[in-house]
Amino acid sequence: MTNDTHPQSDHLTLDEIVFENRNKEYGAYYLRSIYRKYLTRSFVIGTLIFFLLALVPLVYITIKNLGAEKKKEVNASLIEILDDESVVEDIIPEETPPPPPPKEEPPQQEVIQNVVPEPVKEPKIETPPPKIEEQVVTTTGLQNVEGEKIKEYIPPPPPPSTAVDTGINDKEVYDKVDQAAEFANGGIDAFRRKFQENFDADAMEGEGSVKTVVTFTVSISGTISDVKAAGPNKAFNREAEETIRSIKGKWIPGKINGRPVNSKFRFPITMNFE
Repeated sequence: MTNDTHPQSDHLTLDEIVFENRNKEYGAYYLRSIYRKYLTRSFVIGTLIFFLLALVPLVYITIKNLGAEKKKEVNASLIEILDDESVVEDIIPEETPPPPPPKEEPPQQEVIQNVVPEPVKEPKIETPPPKIEEQVVTTTGLQNVEGEKIKEYIPPPPPPSTAVDTGINDKEVYDKVDQAAEFANGGIDAFRRKFQENFDADAMEGEGSVKTVVTFTVSISGTISDVKAAGPNKAFNREAEETIRSIKGKWIPGKINGRPVNSKFRFPITMNFE
């Protein structure tokens, strides 16, 4: 008794034999199973496309010939054949006579003019330089002759200093200046707007108009210091000083005779509270 493990082996395909006892869910088995179908389909589609491309020129020529005009046929019976020699002679064009020869012009006589040269000033006679052999020859004497000594270059003295001592001290703080200090980011109007934006009105109590004058020092480097407010309302003075210290931005220092100096700046403030 034989053990037949493949009772239907006659009907198995090569792919089934190769992938027996293997994972047929894998993509390779699927690709091999549909390979023949897609190959046949591709062959048929490619063949049809080839025949269509081959027929396009033939169809184009056929359409072009259908739209072309028909050729005109010539009736040969309407043409007469001429055998008479006299008629042939009439057809031959007459020869044109050659042009007459050009007329010979008499030879021109050469005219010789007597040109008197203009007098020229006698050129200056220049004596040529001596030969090199004569220049090389030198004579020696018994006495030593000293040549002229070259004077040493002495630079001129520097011009006198035109700087004028203005008596300005960089460490001193001036109350009066020629050009007042200015807020670099937009001037005093921009500084006033920043003060209004940063001022904390909740720190104030009561209603009415409050005034104060804030003085501070603008240094040469553009920073401010020594901020002090002088007014009747101490709370308003304190809040004004803190607000000015909180404003960020450089200042353009004041100037005396065009020179930047440390200067005092006065900033009057008036605010109404309701």
